[in-house]
Parts: sequence; C-alpha cells; structure tokens
Amino acid sequence: LFINFYSWFRLLVSFPIPFNISIWWNWGSVIFCSLFLQVFTGFFLSFYYVGDGFSSFSLVDLCYRDISSGFVLMLLHSFGCVVYFFALYMHLFRGLYYGSYSLAVVWIAGCVLYLFSMAVAFLGYVLPWGNMSLWGATVITNLFSALPYVGQGLVVWLWGGYSVGSPTLMRFFSFHFVLPFVILFISFFHLIYLHKTGSSNPLGPVLKSRFVSFDPYFTLNDILGILLVVFLFSFLVFFYPMSFYDSSNFIEANFLSTPTHIKPEWYFLAAYAVLRSVPSKFGGVLFLLFFVFVYFFLPFIHSKECYAFSSYIWTVFFYFWILTFVALTFIGGMPVESPYVSLGLFCTFYYFFFLFVIPDKWDVWLSFMIEKYWLP
Repeated sequence: LFINFYSWFRLLVSFPIPFNISIWWNWGSVIFCSLFLQVFTGFFLSFYYVGDGFSSFSLVDLCYRDISSGFVLMLLHSFGCVVYFFALYMHLFRGLYYGSYSLAVVWIAGCVLYLFSMAVAFLGYVLPWGNMSLWGATVITNLFSALPYVGQGLVVWLWGGYSVGSPTLMRFFSFHFVLPFVILFISFFHLIYLHKTGSSNPLGPVLKSRFVSFDPYFTLNDILGILLVVFLFSFLVFFYPMSFYDSSNFIEANFLSTPTHIKPEWYFLAAYAVLRSVPSKFGGVLFLLFFVFVYFFLPFIHSKECYAFSSYIWTVFFYFWILTFVALTFIGGMPVESPYVSLGLFCTFYYFFFLFVIPDKWDVWLSFMIEKYWLP
C-alpha cells in the first residue's frame, strides 16, 4: 500500500505542467487546503454539536466559551469557508477567462464541485440556529414549493414537519457531515481527469506550450501562494474574528421575531440577487438554478477557439461581467427597494447574456457593425 501511494505521489509531482502558467493557477491548491481544513475542523466540532432546536444555539456558544480552544476551531471553520469560496470564485473566473471549459470533463466535475459546495455551505449556515439561520432556512427551503406537483411534499420532507425545527436541524447536520466527503471524492476525480487531459495555460487549453515537471517548480509556487493565504487568513481570524458574521445570528432562533432584512452569507448574495430580480416565485427559482447550471453548458455552446484574451473588446466584456458579478453580490445584501431592484434586473440580464451569447458571437456582431456603419 505504501509503495502504491508513493508511486501515485511521484506521478503527481512529476506530471508535466505548462511552463507559462501564472499565479492564477495557484487557487486550485488553495481550494484543496481550505477543503481539508473544513473537514478537519468540522470533524472535531461535530463532537460538541447536537441537531436539536432547544440546545443547538447554546452548544455553539459552549464551543466558543467553555471548550478548550473551541473558539479557534469555530473561527477556523467559519473563516475557512470564506477562503474556500473566494478561492473557488477566483478559480472559476480564471477558467472562464482562459477558456478552460473546453476541457469538458474537468470543467463539469468542477461545476459539480461548486454545486455541492453551495449546498454544504447553506446547510452549515443553518446549524448555529441563530435567528438569521432560522429565517434563512425557512425562506430558501420554501423555494422548493415552486416545483410543480412534488414541491410541497419535498418541503415537508426537508423540514421533517410543517415548519423548520429540530427534525430539520438533524437532517441538515447529517447532510452537512457527509457531503464534504463527497466533495473530496469529486475533487480527486477532478484532479485525475486534469492529469489525463493536461492543464490549461495562458495561451489556451488547446494551444500547445512547453512543459516542465510540476516538482519542484510549481510545488514551491503553490507553497508560497498557500503561505500568503494562510498569513491573511490568520490575520482575519485573530484580529477581526467577527468581520464576516451577521449580528442577527447572535440572537437565538425565534419564530416570533423576523430579521429586518433576511440575507445569506456573502458567497450566496449574487445568486440571491438573481432570485429576487424575477417577480414570480417559479421564475426566480428557475433563474436561481440557471445561475449555477449555466456553467455546465459552456463546453457545449462555445467553440474551443474562443478565449477572453483573444481580443481587447472581449476582455472589456469579461471585466464588465466581473463587475456585474460583484454588483450582484452587493445588491443581494441590500433591501428590495429602488434602485436596487432595477439594477439587479440589469445585472441579471448581463450575467446570462455574457455567458450564453457573447463569447462566440461578439466578433460576428462587431464585424457586421463595422462594415455597415463605420466603413465608407
């Protein structure tokens, strides 16, 4: 067994990598380290947690106050999720910019990883059983009722009754404990197919580049990137420990007290803004699903020769899309009022317009406009 493990390890570190990849390729290793941290800290936190509506909030408080180094475990786990999603989005944006979706199997495995990560993070957000956790769980799980025929029954099954309560917490805790191991499996599947197809590079995944061994060149590169992230991560954990917490979640869940503004964590705000931008419930749920599932279709609706850096105008469109994503994140944290409603609608339109239409068609449109209106 040791010999086989050593053989796999040597295969991993000796794998040929394009020599011209940049720092944007470091986020994959940061994601893996963050995932390992989440599984490690979550395993020990599970010793002190019980999925019960009467004691969950007090047990989380117990971990902070009375368990030896419990507050460190709690902060590492909560901030680890922040780092994980930040690295995941950077990894996703880099893949979009350099056309990595042409490696279809690797890309789809990454999309499945993203989908499961969002599910696990939502389940974990409910477990502390603060007031925002309660109402966030009520609002989001109620969205399943928009599904025809099976929606209402599915909501009752998720809740374990006719409202969010102790059975809901027990279900969510079970899923939250098991699904990270599924994510680990998908991560290894992602890596295996990446080694089969080869890594992309700044010239595009289908364009050949010179290769060097992964070790020691990119081993040191990844270690340096991880150390920088660990430094910033530790600074936030120990000097600004409450910077990503919602004050409403420091209040125990109360069915008689609704928060002024129900909102999820920052890594869900863009999807939440898309959901709120559509007036109808079913339409909002449909667009929310497309917010994630649109990435699954990219390998099939765009050509392999299309990359964001292939044109200055394409790059402008891409960076405007990044600004749109950031704007959606900001709008998702704002109340449902003017001007955020109209801004959210515009940003939602451009978010999907860019992903579905622009990459393959902008050059055709631009050539047509130049020939029709600008050329003599």
